[in-house]
Amino acid sequence: MTKPKALATRPLFSQARAILEQYCEVEYWMEPQRIPRTELLERARDKDALVCLLTERVDQELLDAAPRLRIAATVSVGYDNIDVAACTRRRVIATNTPGVLDETTADFAWTLLMAIARRLVEGDSWTRSGTWPGWDLDQLLGADVHGKTLGIVGLGRIGRAVARRARGFDMRVLYFDPLRLSPEIESELRVEFVPLDDLLRQSDFVTLHVPLTPDTRHLISTGAFRKMKPTAYLINTTRGPVVDEAALADALEERRIAGAALDVYEREPEVHPALILRKDVILAPHLGSASIETRTRMAVMAATNVAALVEGRRPANALNPEALGL
Repeated sequence: MTKPKALATRPLFSQARAILEQYCEVEYWMEPQRIPRTELLERARDKDALVCLLTERVDQELLDAAPRLRIAATVSVGYDNIDVAACTRRRVIATNTPGVLDETTADFAWTLLMAIARRLVEGDSWTRSGTWPGWDLDQLLGADVHGKTLGIVGLGRIGRAVARRARGFDMRVLYFDPLRLSPEIESELRVEFVPLDDLLRQSDFVTLHVPLTPDTRHLISTGAFRKMKPTAYLINTTRGPVVDEAALADALEERRIAGAALDVYEREPEVHPALILRKDVILAPHLGSASIETRTRMAVMAATNVAALVEGRRPANALNPEALGL
């Protein structure tokens, strides 16, 4: 029996390859740079399955170029790279990798929060430069984290993991989410629900954990920065376009906020030029889920989604199960 054909836009990890190759004849994009769009369209033409990253758009153009495609499995929890409605019309299952990266991404949000508060990147650069004169009383004074107010915008799985970590710092935790949690869960997490404007006004640290939707694009822009404390910090590990980078640059220049730590950008891999040289910004290269263990689990989950469909089962992480026509 001929195996279905699959295209993976990265080599993946051995555990994921073993699963994928058990069920499919797999072609991998092996070059260090991301697969060019024209190459993606060409290689997808005879494929039944696609394992892709956030950097590859699965849209009507790709679906038209790949008439045999049955599943598009993105190795990410976010899926704004996939036109789910277009996939559903073509009866192509779209899947993502939720759950497995929550704790790792929460860890990294805290890494950024601590680093920007204590000016760690500035200090590292100064020490490496050879010009650091040694300890002094008023060098690189940052901000305390313990006892402060943390504002979490979006209290889904990752947001909740961030909230749990705040207990160790004895922080007051505010949250805003379109869907308020039950009183029992709020009590368990020790969080307070407030309107977004109140969260921005009261928080010493604002961390973003919302999906990218039309409603959240530029959710944090000029108006939001005007509400924040001049001593507050912004942390973004969710999706770049949630933050208006030009407005952020203006807010920093005008000292409306104290600093920002970003892991994602509006037009990745580009970064707004006004942010590049600022010492009050940390710019990380989309590392939120970047641990060996977590990225491996993500790739395995994507491969398992493909395997399930090949076996005639509904993939556990189907975004549009109605496309199966069941």
